[in-house]
Amino acid sequence: MKIAIISDVIYPYVKGGVEKRVWELAVRLSRRGHDVHLYGMKFWEGNDIINREGIVLHGVCPATHLYSHGRRTIGEALIFGAALLPHLLRQRFDIIDCQQFPYFSAISSRIASLIRRTPLVITWIEVWGDYWYDYLGALGMFGKGIERIIASFHVPSIAISARTASRFRTVFRKDAPCVFLIGIDIPQILRVQPSPEHSNLLFIGRLIREKNADLVIRAFKLSIEDNPCLRLSIIGNGPEREALTALIRDLSLENRVVIHDFFERHDEVIARMKSSEVFVLPSTREGFGITALEALACGLPVVTVDHPANAIRDLITEKTGFICTLSAKDLADKIHSAIENHAEMKAACIASAQSFDWDCITADVEEYYRSIMEKQSTQK
Repeated sequence: MKIAIISDVIYPYVKGGVEKRVWELAVRLSRRGHDVHLYGMKFWEGNDIINREGIVLHGVCPATHLYSHGRRTIGEALIFGAALLPHLLRQRFDIIDCQQFPYFSAISSRIASLIRRTPLVITWIEVWGDYWYDYLGALGMFGKGIERIIASFHVPSIAISARTASRFRTVFRKDAPCVFLIGIDIPQILRVQPSPEHSNLLFIGRLIREKNADLVIRAFKLSIEDNPCLRLSIIGNGPEREALTALIRDLSLENRVVIHDFFERHDEVIARMKSSEVFVLPSTREGFGITALEALACGLPVVTVDHPANAIRDLITEKTGFICTLSAKDLADKIHSAIENHAEMKAACIASAQSFDWDCITADVEEYYRSIMEKQSTQK
């Protein structure tokens, strides 16, 4: 198959769970003999079109700022969506798989699929619904409207978690998309050795408001009142970085908390997980939570929050982690329990991640693509 995958930001130039999912899927489809083209903004130097690990990368427009005042910019979404359409029209594909976010690219993909008579799949990472009003205030009505427009397309859909599929069905009152979970590279994780830099508590994620890294820092401050030897590592970049650094300074935690940029090599992320005791990610907006799954595979119990838009909750049982309310005190209490019991929970954490192997998931997605192509060919 000749496959086009659409994602405005491309791993490893931009690091995040969605970007990692798209990249891992593309790499494995390519290894299975497919001609895979990945369309996004150009984050690299040199030619607009390059080949990386067997995947053809198309930089459809220069990379631009993703965030303004802590929010994804509408300008970036519009620029990428407008630039994408002529690129898709230049080639004929067997199937197009477009990530639903940032929405305008899904509109361009739909237009291209109609003109070229190419099957289109929309992959839903999250469904926001009324959360748009929390994100943009009164302007959220426009975001909610465009999200509903994308959902109205009569095309097959994929959801990356059962929670996303459930929210899709509830918010849009339509049949839920097929669920193809995010995977992890189990053999790679097993090969990586722990980092010499030890931390008791580890946070990994984009430094945006919804990830609540500030809550982790405040909870950590409470935790060290009983255990002053604890150390916290934060790995990530984003618009909240400066505010988090100031909070660390204000709470006099400079010697106990360190913020690292995202590492160039993903093996280094896994190594840091293996040299930690507990993974904490109190996100209130998580379509799946690939870093939490990788942490489980490394044997770390996970502490997260009870929130309807947080799909990490679905990965956690009483044997693999703790779920708390969105408060520093409750988070600190659950962190304490996780640190106290992390050694006993390690085996259960590792076992819970074993079924999320990328190769099996890629085979299922591949078969789904074929079924869509066959269905459309019979309708012509």
